[in-house]
Amino acid sequence: MMMNSKVLLSVTALLAAVSMNAEAKLYKWVDENGTTHYGTTIPPRYADRNAQAFEKGRVQDRESSREKNDSKSTKILSPEEEQAARRDNALINTYSSEDEIDLSRDRNLQQVEARISSYTTLLKSANENLVSLQQERERMVKQNRKIPKSLEEDLENAQQRIDQFQLDLDTNNQELESVKAKYAADKARYRALKGLPPKDGQ
Repeated sequence: MMMNSKVLLSVTALLAAVSMNAEAKLYKWVDENGTTHYGTTIPPRYADRNAQAFEKGRVQDRESSREKNDSKSTKILSPEEEQAARRDNALINTYSSEDEIDLSRDRNLQQVEARISSYTTLLKSANENLVSLQQERERMVKQNRKIPKSLEEDLENAQQRIDQFQLDLDTNNQELESVKAKYAADKARYRALKGLPPKDGQ
């Protein structure tokens, strides 16, 4: 009982001293033995423990206060915002001028245009082959000859090749337009990040 009275007197004296200075703080912390301590400073080895500060007649939790301050200073980005920030960083770090963006665009367009040219040639050849097979079947029909199964299979395969080449050609034409749109958007964003005025048509 006498021990409790001494502790109470000590706390009362400290609180009284603190009340004389509006800016002073009194801290309460618990050591590894479970003993509660009071003081105007916290020993470094207890700084990370759950401690409470008595300030202007109220108790503040130091840990929750720290988290609150951190949440104010750190903005949490959404996944979409993070992705946009990564794209902007990549754009600035990859290109040093608009001319470099144009060169990269032209290289990519050349690859797609080469494929378009190849599929256009293949499609033309496949159509000519189909026409030749159809003419052969018409001659046999006029001669009242039986159409061999191999010719029918050749006609079917020729049509399948045409359909596939046309699909590939359409896909690459779409990719061509997509590449143009992507680099146009990259140039517009690059100018915005550099603080340059938008060009006409952008």
